[in-house]
Formats: sequence, structure tokens, C-alpha cells
Amino acid sequence: MKVIFAAGGTGGHINPALAAAGAFKRRNPDAEILFIGTEEHMESRLVPQAGFDFKTIHIAGFQRKISFQNLIKNIKTLGLIVKSSSETKKIMKDFQPDAVIGFGGYVSGPVVRTAAKMGISTAIHEQNAFPGVTNKALAKQVDRVMLTVPQAEKYLSPKNKPIITGLPVRKEIFDADRSFSRAKLGIGEDQVLVLSMGGSLGAKAINENMVEVITALHGDSELYFIHSTGKYGKWVPDRLKENGVPIGVGTNVSIREYIDDMDVCLSAADLIVSRAGASSLSEIEAVGRASILIPSPNVAENHQYHNAMTLVENEAARVIEEKDLTDGVLLGLVKEMVSDRELLKKYGENAKKIAVMNSAERISEVIEELVQKQG
Repeated sequence: MKVIFAAGGTGGHINPALAAAGAFKRRNPDAEILFIGTEEHMESRLVPQAGFDFKTIHIAGFQRKISFQNLIKNIKTLGLIVKSSSETKKIMKDFQPDAVIGFGGYVSGPVVRTAAKMGISTAIHEQNAFPGVTNKALAKQVDRVMLTVPQAEKYLSPKNKPIITGLPVRKEIFDADRSFSRAKLGIGEDQVLVLSMGGSLGAKAINENMVEVITALHGDSELYFIHSTGKYGKWVPDRLKENGVPIGVGTNVSIREYIDDMDVCLSAADLIVSRAGASSLSEIEAVGRASILIPSPNVAENHQYHNAMTLVENEAARVIEEKDLTDGVLLGLVKEMVSDRELLKKYGENAKKIAVMNSAERISEVIEELVQKQG
């Protein structure tokens, strides 16, 4: 059997696709898997690293803000759409897939749409609670629509009833042990660990507000802070030092640019402060931790807010919109939550109840069904 995965642009699209492809390959060792993406985005690095074959097409997204420069870019994008359709057809004819699965990003649209027109079995996976424009359109054409959360269904008009699969999470996150992780990080069992992060680039609003939080609370020995600044937050350690906050070995404040042991940090945490991307929330659910979510306002259809509300509605998280992050708001909420360990426990247990533990296997079953249909 032969399967094509289309995913690109961000880790939120690529990593779940890689997790699903890995699970499918374990279940079907003889399967041939091909990823289609773009040359200039991170899939060109991540997919080959994961050991999968990779082909590229030329595609870009439409610019939504009205300006002369964006008009020119959108005209070029129209040309790329025509070109990408031709490139995709050639890949399909050469590879002869039994099924094509779209996991999002600019590349997913033309690949899945072309496959559907060629009569190949198709499916899409929507990560967010509020689907994007591309998946709303594709849902009407594909054979199967897979969703991370049931709340997304009301925004779609698919040919067949959607299947709730959840979002694949790396096995090491599910398997991580709290006590082992705390011992590895040197954090006492009775300390409350606040883990905060704003993504690989860093979120200015989270960085600025966590500087305020850490400055105000670092003197409490019952608390421990791990904060990831991201690429554009390298100023954070200097700002904390200016505020008289000791950081590093022997303190209760650890500042990193990136977190490369996310399974350890997540499982050790008691409270997580984070954006509300679908992958981040699936990981928070997988470890079962309380969270304060600050959705990015700079995403299509404000989908991170809708993602966050799925946890809020299940009493698993609190949400603060970025526009409401005035002085002291995050500090006040962190103080409230870390002082109530029963609340942290309750929110964590509720988050764990939402987690889909076998998401990759559910997705594999859908793909196997499509392959059988094609055969």
C-alpha cells in the first residue's frame, strides 16, 4: 500500500503528520509513505530527518491584509496554484498512491484537491477547534474528515460524518513520569513548578508578563519557574537580573531560549502558561496539567482562542486574551492558582480526561479504511 501525507509550514502541521505516519508504518511495515511539502519551510528538514521520502511543490498562501504589495503577492500565488497542480499530478502519477492525507499548511490544499479530482481516496485532519478556510473547502470534497476536537464539526459541511481522532502526541510525553522528571530537573516534590513558554520564536506578551510574575514571586521558595523565551526573547535574563532576580543553578528560576526536553518539563510542571496551539494543548492534556492559556491573536480566524475554550469549558484551564493582559493580570491569576493545590489537581485531572490516548492509531485505522476502499 502507498500513502501520501501533505503537511507543511509549521510544526503544528508537520509533527502530528509525522507521528501519524510513524504509527501507520509500525502497523503496516510494508507500506510506502511519501510526504509532499515545500522546499523553503521546516518540513524540508523535519521529514527527511524522520526517515520518510519527501517531494516538494511550489505553493504559497494568500495575503489577507489589503495592500498593493499583497495584491502583487496574491497574483503570484495564483500562478503558483496552477503550477503546483501540475507538479502534484506528476507526483501522483509516478507514486500511484492508494490514499492521500492532508494535515494542513499551504501545501495541503492543492495536494488533497488534486488527488480528489483524480479519484484517489482522500482525508484531511483538522487540528483546531475552529477550522481554517482551506479545510472548510476540502471537507466537502474528501472521503474522510478527522478532527482533534468535536467542537470543530459545527463549522464544516463534509460528505461523511467526521471522525474524532484527537491529535497525535509523542509517546515519550505520554510515558513521562512526574517524580523522575522532577528529580532530573532538581525540583523538590513539594515545590509548585510554573512552566511558561511562547513558542520557538517567543511571544512578546508572555515574555513581558512572565518577567513581572517571576520578579514578584521568585522569593517564594515553594515555587519554581522554568521559562522559555524563544528566539526573540533573549533579553529576558538581563531584564530579570536588572530586577534583582537570581537565575540559574542554585536558584528557583531557570530561563532557557528553547525547551528541548519538553516531555520532562511538562510532566514535572504543576501549572503551565502557554499559547493555545493545537499541539501544545494536546501535550498539556496528555500529561494532565492545569494551564493558563494566552491565545495568539495573530492567527487565522482567532483559532487559538477557540482551542483554549475547549479546555476552559471542561474546567481544565483559564484563559486570558492578549488584549486583556494589562499590568498585574497574569500575576494575579498565577498567584491565585499556585496558592490552591486542589484547584491545580482538579484542572489537571480534567485536562487528562480530554486527552485522546490513541490518536495515531485512530488515524491509522482511517487511512487503512481508505486504502481498502481504493483497492
